[in-house]
Formats: sequence, C-alpha cells, structure tokens
Amino acid sequence: MRALNRIVILGLVAASLFSGTAFSEPADFSEKLDIGISTDEIAITSDFRGADLTIFGAIDGFDQNLLAQGKYNIVVALEGPKENATVRKKERVFGIWINRHSMTFELVPESYSLSSTRDIDTIAPPGDMNNMGIGVDHMRLTPMGYIGDGSSLAEFRDAFRRAKENSGVYQRDPGGVQFISSSLFKASVRLPADVPNGVHVVRAYLFRDRVFVAAKALPLRVVKTGIEQAITRAAHESPLLYGFLAVLLAVITGWIASIVFRRD
Repeated sequence: MRALNRIVILGLVAASLFSGTAFSEPADFSEKLDIGISTDEIAITSDFRGADLTIFGAIDGFDQNLLAQGKYNIVVALEGPKENATVRKKERVFGIWINRHSMTFELVPESYSLSSTRDIDTIAPPGDMNNMGIGVDHMRLTPMGYIGDGSSLAEFRDAFRRAKENSGVYQRDPGGVQFISSSLFKASVRLPADVPNGVHVVRAYLFRDRVFVAAKALPLRVVKTGIEQAITRAAHESPLLYGFLAVLLAVITGWIASIVFRRD
C-alpha cells in the first residue's frame, strides 16, 4: 500500500511539473495591429532618385495605461524581393588582389529599410529579434552548402551587412515611427534609388513591454516604366538578342566617335 501511495505521489508531482513548464499556454494578447499604405504599386522612371513611403497604422484593443507609460513599440520594415547573395573575400597573391574565398547566403532581401519607435535592441531582447529575423543585425543569413567550424561565418555575415548598408540598399531609422494620436502611428521607410524591381513586403510588428504581440504584412509592387521596362524585359526574355544588340550598339558608338574625333 505504501509503495502504491509513493507511485501516486510521484505521478502527481511529475504531472504538476510538466503542466507548469512544457505544456504551459502562451500569453493571449487582446491588442491587434492594422496598417495601410496609400498605394500598392510604385512606378520607377529614368529620373527616379529614391522616395519615402509612408505607412499608417493603428493599435486596436490597446491598454490606455500601458500606452501612457510608453510600453507599446512599433517596428516597420520594407523587404525587397529575395535572392541568393554571394560575398567574396579578396586576398593579395604575388602582389595582385584576387577573390580567394566566397560565401553565398540563401534568399536574402535585395533591399531592406527599417523604421522603429526606438532602437530595436531596446524594444525586445536580441534573442527574440534573431528568432523573428527583424533588423539588419538580426536578419537570417543562412549559407548555402557551408562546411566548416563557423570561424569565418561571422566575418562573411558582417561583410554582407556592411556592403549592403554602404550601398544604401539596407537602411535603418530608429525613431522613424511616431505616434500621431493615442493609438494611431505613422512610419516612413526609404526606397533607395536603385530599388529592385518586383514584389516588396511591408511588415509591421507590435511589441508590448518588450514582448511581441502582433504583426501585419502588405505587398508592394515596384515596376519600371518606359524605356527602362523595355530594356529590362528584353534582357530577361531574350538575353541572346539583347547581348547582340548591346555589342552592336557599342561597336557603332565607337565607330562614330572615331570619325567625329579623328585627327586629319
């Protein structure tokens, strides 16, 4: 009988431990997030020099006390189309700089612009930002076919982020999201001058007291118009013809230049 009682007691203790940890239910938040943009398509012309895109949003079901205490934070990101990206490392060999090593990251945004109510590392723990892939420093950079001890992985990731930010296609703006009323906010994200063509995604994230609450996403199409669109379409649909015409145009241009600037 005593043995049976011990088994029952041990079973109850184990059940209480598991029910309090592994099987605990996630927190249920009442807040919801809504966003909107003025257009779902942006036309790029030959004189495009970049533009600012404004996103408006609202927090539904917010707590007035938490809002007054500044416990709500918003992060808005504009992600470009995703492609594989290769980073190369140059080394000097016999006095000549050549590419010796490279690493290709799988499906990363061609452009990325982020705005937030403040620095994102103060909005939520860096580990949470890493899990969600929010921000340039926390973006998922997964190498393709990488085999090694990981010693060079951080170096290539830092080089990738640095190159993208230096070229202006990756941008961040702490303070770019502002509340304009009790629960309404607006965010401004930057489209670089060489913004890639294709479908972009506007993503908004809501945090309450350093905890992720809700997210919302909307598509945004970026298309080239006029002669730029015709050239882009020809390069993708008829690459051989496009290459031939490009070479022919270069030859004709060089021939005309030689005649114009020929010295008698």
